[in-house]
Amino acid sequence: MDIVEVLKNAVWENVSDVFIVAGGPISYRKKGIVTRAQDDKLMPDDTEAMVKQIYAISKRDQLRDLATVDDDDFSFAIPGLSRFRVNIYKQRGSYSAVIRVISFNMPDPVQLGLPESLVRIGDTAKGLVLVTGPAASGKTTTLTCMVDYINKTRCDHIITLEDPIEYLHRHDQSIVSQREIGIDTPDYVRGLRAALRESPDVILLGELRDYETISIAMTAAETGHLLLSTLHTLGASNTVNRIIDVFPANQQHQIAVQLSTVLHAVISQQLLPTISGGMAPAFEVLFATTAVRNMIRDGKVYQLDGVIYSSQDQHMISMDSTILSLYKKGEITKETALNYAFHPETLERSL
Repeated sequence: MDIVEVLKNAVWENVSDVFIVAGGPISYRKKGIVTRAQDDKLMPDDTEAMVKQIYAISKRDQLRDLATVDDDDFSFAIPGLSRFRVNIYKQRGSYSAVIRVISFNMPDPVQLGLPESLVRIGDTAKGLVLVTGPAASGKTTTLTCMVDYINKTRCDHIITLEDPIEYLHRHDQSIVSQREIGIDTPDYVRGLRAALRESPDVILLGELRDYETISIAMTAAETGHLLLSTLHTLGASNTVNRIIDVFPANQQHQIAVQLSTVLHAVISQQLLPTISGGMAPAFEVLFATTAVRNMIRDGKVYQLDGVIYSSQDQHMISMDSTILSLYKKGEITKETALNYAFHPETLERSL
């Protein structure tokens, strides 16, 4: 079976993910729903052959390494078609793959429904900006929109550390250096330390994964750089607590003080299934005002939700107000609204 034809069909049908797993047919995720692309089941020999084709297209020779590491994550492109991010893994002894389809073109924030205040965070000269949410909620796409905005409006040096690289940025007003973990630098920590010596103005860090990465990232933001990154948390208060809790108990007050000075914004996002069968983004946006910084420094993180609800005049957005707006527009059902709300009891009264 030709993997290129499978990927062509995926691009033409505007799917987000392709699933190649032995024991089942090739399947696509489209508008959040997984559907079968065909009826014929794949055998282990079929999936191994397709995985070998992927490695050949991407000019990688690591199939033999899967016997020891069990999975591989990278991106590749097919000229004239699209870019793809793939995770190769083994399940029940056979090779499998999940392939994310990525457009060559930069995402359009207007078409995606991103609030203008969110994209214009790129006007910020320094500080820490976090985009958070569950897997496949569009965090990378949101960060890409921010970087693209900076690239078009500022004369800076932007360094990205990604695992793997998804969207390719062309040099516009800025210089964009994109480094892939495992190819251009061994890991986030080494790459981030090196980035601080490469005259950056903006650093995009694919993910804050551990204590050491978070510590260096905060130092980078503290020394006058704009640092953009992601966390798999949902909600501003959960995000702040996650960062502080990574550190030992005897350092947590010091980190809270440091975080209160470097944090600029926290954006949390979800993708909600719509009545029409698509997906609609919902956002929570917290900006680090003086009141927010005081709450973080004084250990009153639980009060952040209240600040967001009462600060719409400062471009803050609550998740539940976004969900309520989608419901009033007729885009989502009441059940969906309540399932994704941060405070379903309160939202139900509004509905």
